[in-house]
Amino acid sequence: MYVKSLDLKNFRNYRSLSLQFDPGVNIFYGNNAQGKTNILEAVYLAGTTKSHRGTKDRDMIRMGEEESHLRMFLDRRGAEYRIDIHLKKNRPKGVAVNGMAVKRAADLYGIASLVFFSPEDLNIIKSGPAARRKFIDQVLSGVDRLYLADLVKYGRILNQRNTLLHEAAFNEKRLAELDIWDMQLVSVGKKMIERRAAFLEDFSAAAAEKHLTLTEGKERLRISYEPNAAAEELEFKTVRNRDMDLRTRETHAGPHRDDFQVRVNGMDLRIYGSQGQQRTAALSMKMAEIAVIEKMQGEKPVLLLDDVLSELDTDRQNALLKGIRDTQTMVTCTGLDDFVKDTFHADRIYHVNGNNN
Repeated sequence: MYVKSLDLKNFRNYRSLSLQFDPGVNIFYGNNAQGKTNILEAVYLAGTTKSHRGTKDRDMIRMGEEESHLRMFLDRRGAEYRIDIHLKKNRPKGVAVNGMAVKRAADLYGIASLVFFSPEDLNIIKSGPAARRKFIDQVLSGVDRLYLADLVKYGRILNQRNTLLHEAAFNEKRLAELDIWDMQLVSVGKKMIERRAAFLEDFSAAAAEKHLTLTEGKERLRISYEPNAAAEELEFKTVRNRDMDLRTRETHAGPHRDDFQVRVNGMDLRIYGSQGQQRTAALSMKMAEIAVIEKMQGEKPVLLLDDVLSELDTDRQNALLKGIRDTQTMVTCTGLDDFVKDTFHADRIYHVNGNNN
């Protein structure tokens, strides 16, 4: 698939902006704080209904305005799709595909396929478990619609259960309701745990292959699942932890507390890996994300690179750019440095200077 065009109105620093994209490499260069990342954010938002930054809708609307509009055209297997996003300060966003309103982000499944890579992703190994869970959930949700539905459902159940734990501290009569939420939490949680475990086998193999290439065969990468509770244990642990849950007013058992261990040659990178090793492993994981999406969906996703190349040394730059051939790529950078000119051909170049907003 590839993104054909993007139109913005009152989005971030842009009052009005229209862009036509090349199916190949599109570069956005300019000084900092000119709006380069905002363009990539808009593309990601149009394809997923969410900001990669986790920003609230109201905060993406241009200052002083009440609403923002985004329109993106994309081509998928020869079929054209138009996605419209309408952001409102005090109301839920509106989303439409080819003029037909959609109510859930899941309804966009199978239309837009995007991979966002920012400098923060290079720190995924040394970050906390929440960052690694978010990464795996994003990849898995992008290729498995049922998992995405369960992930959303589990989040709602978990919030309801935690709210009940707070309220039960002041009203013991509400304790009886916990059994209902426990049953739902266990039912959905088991499916998530089983799907994560199965997915990690394929994803770890893809990442290991990329990592061997990046390290010229010197390092063997393995990503292993560290569930907070195995699927068959979740019900037991949920019941066993109830007193502690009531005391602390939070749920202690479930996939929301999972982690993923990343090892190189048997060494835990979180503890013993150098910064260079951690970044190489993170790069392998992002490249594996592209490979897994292509394998499961039959075509490459669109790659959004937000000032990542400047964070990598020459060898890693070359490895990344070699691995994304035939992929529509949107790159932000502060200047058209020699490594960009020499490493690959830019099909379309945009200078973002703050005067086009």
